[in-house]
Amino acid sequence: MKFADVPGLDDVKEKLIASVRDGKVPHATLFQGRSGSLGLPLALAFSTYLHCENKSTADSCGTCAACTLNKKFIHPDTHFAYPVGNMKTELKERDDEKLRNEILKQWRSFLTELPLGTPDDWINYYGGEDKQPIISREDGREIIRALALKPFQSKSKVMIIWQPELMHSSAANSILKILEEPPPHTFFLLVTNQAGMLLPTILSRTQIITVPLTSDSEMKKELKARGFKEEDKVEKAIGLADGDLALAIKLLAQEEDDRQQRFQDWMRACFRLDPVRLQELSEEFHDADRMAQRNLILYGLAVLRESLVTLSGASGLLRARGSELDFVRNFSKVMNVERIQSLTSLFNSSVYQLERNGSAKMIFMDLSLQVNRISKTV
Repeated sequence: MKFADVPGLDDVKEKLIASVRDGKVPHATLFQGRSGSLGLPLALAFSTYLHCENKSTADSCGTCAACTLNKKFIHPDTHFAYPVGNMKTELKERDDEKLRNEILKQWRSFLTELPLGTPDDWINYYGGEDKQPIISREDGREIIRALALKPFQSKSKVMIIWQPELMHSSAANSILKILEEPPPHTFFLLVTNQAGMLLPTILSRTQIITVPLTSDSEMKKELKARGFKEEDKVEKAIGLADGDLALAIKLLAQEEDDRQQRFQDWMRACFRLDPVRLQELSEEFHDADRMAQRNLILYGLAVLRESLVTLSGASGLLRARGSELDFVRNFSKVMNVERIQSLTSLFNSSVYQLERNGSAKMIFMDLSLQVNRISKTV
């Protein structure tokens, strides 16, 4: 992957390129950003640039032997650590090198097919929905073993650790020394969406680069380049995705759904505290796939944002159009700033719980009861 393959983020790319040009690449860099930011693609592009044999002042060449290997994520001097659930449990029990290689093969396929993929996408890809993903104790040992060897082909070795906040405490502690004093020409690239969950001792050993979400203009440019030409649908997806390019692509790739109507039905049942209807809706929510569950709550967050804009009187900033705009205006009539703040916190918490494989039915029902409670506050 080249920097050119990562939409936007020109300032961040220039900073990374300058560090190589000036010979000041940190031994450990932490790419942090909200869920939906392009930290992993950026780390992959930086790794490619570090290995490139004919790099320019703007990007890797894309054609040398190193770039060709990195394009397939098989460069012998680029190593990966990433969270896995049930397969790693089986690996621990069997200590099976064949299974380890199978996981790595799936990881490379995932990066090839879904370069903007999220942790949820990865879990669905390898079929680990039933287990909490983790970077295991054995993975920590593997990091140390891999970096103890000299580079095979490049002058440098790169270790990309994706979602280090999901590292087992033993694994996190085991890499502290090598993270602080890595072998010569060894670079750690850590990518996180939850920097606050990392050990302070890991944070203190890294240079932090904040990866912003993709701007609306860059999202529109990228979506059109991918063949999404219908202006109204593109604008709607951009508004709902709120800077998450991968989510915008998924929304446009899916058939038009009835999120607006389902959200309205849900809110009516919450406000009236209709237990029968809420039970029916919770069953429907539980039976939906992970993407549909997340999308409904994200749609709710989008409505809350639009309602807040409406209450502030800044109608020129509204993204909603047509019937959706009418709904937002009506919904904002039963909202105030305090209610929106409380609901936003609850909705974000629910997304987090879903991503951690909480019971969808319990999450939905609890959120519904909380919405009813907040709707009755002054």
